[in-house]
Amino acid sequence: MGREFVEIFDEWVHTYDDSVSGHDPEYAAVFKGYQEILSAVSNKAIGPVIEFGTGTGNLTAGLLKRGYDVVGIEPNAAMRNVAKEKFPELVLLDGDFLNFELPAAPKSFVSSYAFHHLTDEEKAEAIQCYAAILPSGGKVVFADTVFESEEARLGRIICEEDKGHSNLAEDLKREYYTTVPILKGIFEENGFDIEFTPMNEYVILMDATKR
Repeated sequence: MGREFVEIFDEWVHTYDDSVSGHDPEYAAVFKGYQEILSAVSNKAIGPVIEFGTGTGNLTAGLLKRGYDVVGIEPNAAMRNVAKEKFPELVLLDGDFLNFELPAAPKSFVSSYAFHHLTDEEKAEAIQCYAAILPSGGKVVFADTVFESEEARLGRIICEEDKGHSNLAEDLKREYYTTVPILKGIFEENGFDIEFTPMNEYVILMDATKR
């Protein structure tokens, strides 16, 4: 359920904000336009909001700035500590996309750079869960690395290996990056209208509204 990747962030927490700011050349394309991507998620959300994978609180900042009631769900203790330092009043809970407390009835589930920690089967389970919770008009707004096809993902791995980006290439092999057709089917089968907007070479904004 994505928990197999939690320990990675024990070390990455110290440099995460530098990485997403473009200071790591290997991941520059992944995080290109990072602030614009977070703003796009925040702009599509409606409150109250449940945010999955709060990390160090970068998306959280934009949600709070817009005046939303936010509950953060984060499985990594080190990340929770950093986010709590930034936002002492934030309700921040240990949990993940499939296992979480629901202290208030949300109108949006949001996330950035995290949904790929779930297998396609787990993604389907999660979306089914959110559909059961959200009212009509409720939203799922995720920004994450998604590929147009499996061939596109494999091609990107080869491209990054040719550039000498071995860490990124291994990430693309190891984690559960999926495709637009698979996600479209999952959302539509669970009663959502879904729009996909490319944000950079890697990241697509998923804006799903429950019918």
